Amino acid sequence: MKIKYYYDTETCKYERVKTKTSDIILNALGLFFFTLLLAAGLYLMFNKYFESPKELLLKNEVKELEYYYESLNQQVDQLSKTLNAIEHRDDNIYRVVLGAEPIDLAVRNAGIGGSERYSEIREKSIEHKEVILELHEKIDRLRRKIYIESKSQDEVVELAENKEKLFAAIPAIQPIANKQLIALASGFGLRIHPVYKVKKMHTGIDFAAPIGTPIYATADGVIEEVSVKFSGYGKMIVIDHGFGYQSRYAHMHEFAVRQGQKVKRGDLIGYVGNTGLSTAPHLHYEVLLNGVLINPVHYFYNDLSAAEYEKVIELASIENQSLGM
Repeated sequence: MKIKYYYDTETCKYERVKTKTSDIILNALGLFFFTLLLAAGLYLMFNKYFESPKELLLKNEVKELEYYYESLNQQVDQLSKTLNAIEHRDDNIYRVVLGAEPIDLAVRNAGIGGSERYSEIREKSIEHKEVILELHEKIDRLRRKIYIESKSQDEVVELAENKEKLFAAIPAIQPIANKQLIALASGFGLRIHPVYKVKKMHTGIDFAAPIGTPIYATADGVIEEVSVKFSGYGKMIVIDHGFGYQSRYAHMHEFAVRQGQKVKRGDLIGYVGNTGLSTAPHLHYEVLLNGVLINPVHYFYNDLSAAEYEKVIELASIENQSLGM
């Protein structure tokens, strides 16, 4: 430490400068604070223009996470496109071939939860929150669509397994032998009633034939009803074919089956008659699908050629008089 002197004019001598303790302390404190401020300034300047190793590590981690987020998003989008293609084939190929209705879009695209969903993520203060939420929503939506499609595939498999049974259950032949196509006397629709002589809905097809002409089951099924009435359908048989199909045979002369008996397509079930409200020997034949009467002529494709089928359609469309109710 340097020793300082000053010239004293009274004594005309150089006297030694005496330093107070308080001055030393003040000087030391000043130097300390100056050094502290200088260090703080340098630290802030360094942080502003230079990144610390920890910051560099965190930034690299963020970039890596962003890469994986983007990669997962792309994979989810690709899976969604693949699933959409499967859904399209399901609705427009498999179900069409198997005669089933496509799944409603409202069912396939149903919501995935209420407003409280993902509340745990929403409440957290994290970066890239929206990206995480979007990814969660996409995955949940994909998971639900996969669940719906898996159920649909189960149904398609079941339909395929039952397809052979379904074909056997469709009333696909004429109920009496009619190779010359001359037996069809009156078709489905508005026809002149044989008694009231006014147009009324004729709910089946009349096949004119001699009493005792064999009547055959038009599809596999179970005899649901064998009844005798003195008016209306007269002696009648109803066969339940399953899959919503039923067939009715009216104005019969005799029965060849009993209630509860299983029959195959083409089996003899009875004979043509003239019972009930009937004006001539004939068979009144009806087809029901899910309880609704439909035109039987649309199902006569198993025992007719294309030309014969067109001829039957033409005969059935003639608005003539029915032979019974």
